Amino acid sequence: MVHPVIEDLLWRHTAKKYNALRKIPQEDLDVLFEAMRLSASSINSQPWKFVVIESREAKERMSKTFARKFQFNQSHVFDSSQIILFAYNSHYTRDDYAEVVDKGIEDKRTKPEDREKAFGSFVFAELNTDETGNTGPWTKAQTYIALGNTLHTLARLRIDSTPMEGIDTDLVNEEFKEELDGYQCDVALAIGYHHPREDYNAKLPKSRRNPADILVRI
Repeated sequence: MVHPVIEDLLWRHTAKKYNALRKIPQEDLDVLFEAMRLSASSINSQPWKFVVIESREAKERMSKTFARKFQFNQSHVFDSSQIILFAYNSHYTRDDYAEVVDKGIEDKRTKPEDREKAFGSFVFAELNTDETGNTGPWTKAQTYIALGNTLHTLARLRIDSTPMEGIDTDLVNEEFKEELDGYQCDVALAIGYHHPREDYNAKLPKSRRNPADILVRI
């Protein structure tokens, strides 16, 4: 199949080694960050926070979080252009949704007189809130939608990426506690440009299950 979207996805792979000398231009970062902001989420909840690690000081802090495990991902911290922490609000409340409703009014999506009616959608959040107020499974799922959108956008921009659940979440959340501001990070994303010789994954053929094994049309 020949189509720009398919070509982008065929081009994409998980980078295993980055070229530390190449950094992402600001104009591409501007597109990426706006695409992340525009990601879909249930009831437009947007229960996420994206912490971009790019300064030398921040990268040194991130590097420290690999002290106990997942050292195979540690080189990405300094070799990639940026590391993005994808975090979610594990206790999403009506007050959090009020920010979404009021932004909808500001953007003229919702009429001011319909403000209270707009909270009707919050029932979906309530259905995914346990007796302790935890919404983590639901809000984490929304954040992975944003991650998927980010991966596709990066492919369109021909920027390499490495999703990393291989992070020490305890150390990451402690080290960046101030920046996360109560949000929980369980996955990070390295972005940049792969090393033309040392990224072995770039040389391998793409492999996915056959359409007939995964697609059911009824």
